[in-house]
Amino acid sequence: MNYSMRRLLAAWPWFVVAGVSVVVMLAVMLPAAWIVPKFAKSTDGHMNLVDPAGSLWKGSATLMLATGGGAGGVDGATLLPGRIEWTTAFWPLFTGRVRMEMRQTDAMPDSVFVDAGLSGSTISPGAITVPASLLSGLGAPFNTLNMEGNVRLTWTEWRMLGHNTYGQATVTLDDMASSVSRVKPLGSYRVVFQAEGEAATINLTTTSNGPLLLSGQGTVSKTSSAFNGSATATPDARENLAGLLNLLGRHTGPDTVELTFAR
Repeated sequence: MNYSMRRLLAAWPWFVVAGVSVVVMLAVMLPAAWIVPKFAKSTDGHMNLVDPAGSLWKGSATLMLATGGGAGGVDGATLLPGRIEWTTAFWPLFTGRVRMEMRQTDAMPDSVFVDAGLSGSTISPGAITVPASLLSGLGAPFNTLNMEGNVRLTWTEWRMLGHNTYGQATVTLDDMASSVSRVKPLGSYRVVFQAEGEAATINLTTTSNGPLLLSGQGTVSKTSSAFNGSATATPDARENLAGLLNLLGRHTGPDTVELTFAR
């Protein structure tokens, strides 16, 4: 072995250290903007992170709701007050895992933890409360109804294993109202989304009786979605809710319209 080869072999560990150091430095310096398009793609553009700051490891951004689905543009999109903040643990990456802590400064009282690996991922239980007006950013029918009230989303631990997802999310809509109706409030409602592997169920119920009663059930899977329900006005509110009922669905009676969706 000649002298040059011996020197190269002696220096090889230092080349490895230098290479790893460069990779680590670049990873640490990844800007928060790097995660923005990936987040938007995972939600089909319905939820977006805008005005990112910091890095992938410790950063923040504002949550924006938009129509998504390749609609092109963010006309009518709405912003959630406050910012989403996150911290990513660095060393677990060397074991093939991503561990993040996330919180929303204005709407989420407790942090949520994400633990993802090659075999699957979990999201810890959490809750977030937002104004119903924020939903207008999702487009029809929310932008037409221009809803008012409080919306609270709570969820149990979510587990994702391959194509299977397990967990429950509950949306509580309290003292809801709409700009297309003079009747306020319309009532309070609950939507329960139960993920059970490759499919999920949806259950809509009225929790506080008002002039508008909502109910229905549905199923969601990767290949199809369907929902069947009804919206019923109390007899004394029939006239005042006529315009709202016409927007919600097809009449099946003087006080009732069907709520249907399928794809």
